[in-house]
Amino acid sequence: MPVKNLLDQGFGVVVTDYEGLGTPGTHTYMTRAAQGRAVLDSLRAAQRLPGTGMPAEGPVAVYGYSQGGGASAAAAELAPTYAPELDLKGAVVGAPPADLDAVAANLDGSAYGAFFTYSLSGLGAAYDIDVDSYLNWHGKQVTADLRDNQCTTQALAKYPFLNSRFLTADGRPLTERLKRAPWKEVVADQRLGKRGPAVPVLLSHSRNDDVIPFRVGEQLGKDWCALGTKVKFSPNRVVGHILATAATSNEAAPWLKDRFAGRAAPSTC
Repeated sequence: MPVKNLLDQGFGVVVTDYEGLGTPGTHTYMTRAAQGRAVLDSLRAAQRLPGTGMPAEGPVAVYGYSQGGGASAAAAELAPTYAPELDLKGAVVGAPPADLDAVAANLDGSAYGAFFTYSLSGLGAAYDIDVDSYLNWHGKQVTADLRDNQCTTQALAKYPFLNSRFLTADGRPLTERLKRAPWKEVVADQRLGKRGPAVPVLLSHSRNDDVIPFRVGEQLGKDWCALGTKVKFSPNRVVGHILATAATSNEAAPWLKDRFAGRAAPSTC
């Protein structure tokens, strides 16, 4: 497990619960700014929590995979303006959903189709869009169940190969809605790579990722390089999105140790 690995290496670790997980309201799943701010706010809170032994102004880094990879990427992009007081040393970004159009097209109807429905609920809550207005009775029931009752692993088991065209009032897949207002603008606002992190990034992605297409992570690396960020893009060939977490974890700890030690960051730009 990545958290245990980091703890075993001597790092202090804080894990954000994001918005709407264990607190009132809908979880703002896949909402770039909300997730990025939650990561940065968790670092602020940890440094102010009595009894942790962590210095209030000590160095920090961000690390995430999949949804967490998107959150880590967003936090790194937002940090210079949202949390400039943090002494951020680097960001580990694994399999980031940087382009939701591409991710949605890959997910809808797949074994991970429930993730797509999660994201619609999260973005709808964040941007005050009535998702139910697009759904039939079955779609409303499934969406409410996923939103209110199911964690990710439960959702995949209960709703395998969930296809959004069976959930909509007009019988068209919800991926088509993403190409029109108001969703087109909302999805565009979640795009990562428009802002360059001011710290080095380790970007890890499997060429055999079955959830988030490899080209999405690859393009994010190119976008950040073009903006002047020092990026080490580290592809691997682990089969499957879930198993590839280990490849990111194995590389993350030594890379983070070097950042905290002040060593020069490697770059593949």
